[in-house]
Amino acid sequence: MALPANHPPESADLRALAARALSMRRHMLTMARGPGQGYVGQGLGIADVLAALYFHELRWDPGDLAAPDRDRFLLSTGHYSIALWAALAEAGVFPLSELSTYGADDSRLDMSTLDTTPGVEMIGGSLGHGLGQAVGMALGLRLAGSPARIFCELSDGEMQEGATWEAAMSASHFGLDGMVALIDCNGIQADGAVVLDMEPVAEKWRAFGFSTAEIDGNDMAAVVAALARTRQRDGRPHAIVLRTRPGFGIPTLMAREKAHFIRVDAGEWDALAAELEREGVRND
Repeated sequence: MALPANHPPESADLRALAARALSMRRHMLTMARGPGQGYVGQGLGIADVLAALYFHELRWDPGDLAAPDRDRFLLSTGHYSIALWAALAEAGVFPLSELSTYGADDSRLDMSTLDTTPGVEMIGGSLGHGLGQAVGMALGLRLAGSPARIFCELSDGEMQEGATWEAAMSASHFGLDGMVALIDCNGIQADGAVVLDMEPVAEKWRAFGFSTAEIDGNDMAAVVAALARTRQRDGRPHAIVLRTRPGFGIPTLMAREKAHFIRVDAGEWDALAAELEREGVRND
């Protein structure tokens, strides 16, 4: 299947995208149920953004993952891979049945990203390096005359890394208007709340020369509209500050104080799945 010739369509089917996000959340529960643990909280929180990207905004072909002019999505927070695996499987890059191997020995679906997994553009996990790689890719695509765009997800915790701001300065200096930083502000780090107060986040990105929006990252209409605005190429890189909620869609998980790495008792999975279905219907 060839890449679409132009930008994504102006209008989006929000109900269809919400259904994709719900399906991806189901997949994440399937994945984490196997080992009994995983980075479920962040995955559930970012699911709406990945659904909007992979099923509306990105110009890519799941049947030709090496197409030179494909848009790239970089997952800087490699431990969010549970959400990426759900999106790629939902798109048909690999079988849904493979999701049950999440976190198992020799699986392609590790709890962090691997460069051997189809659809992965970059190994994330050593935090603070994703945006720098996005800058390098964007410069390379410009030199090649490619219209492709780069979308780089990074977290609020990664903003505590100096390399992130060096990359932001470079993106602005070089006028990389084909690059979009997606900052997941979920307010958590490994041991609880984000250690250093990074607010006001949006003002910081504006100060670094980015065209910046700040939205509810679990509001599909807001996500789609913000992504559409990044199609404008006026010499400034883009930043979308996403206010997401760890565990979104499952109240029991949303209420947990420590939602960075979640362990769930074996008998609790069915109750969580039932909660997801009730909330999915309520939000339809």
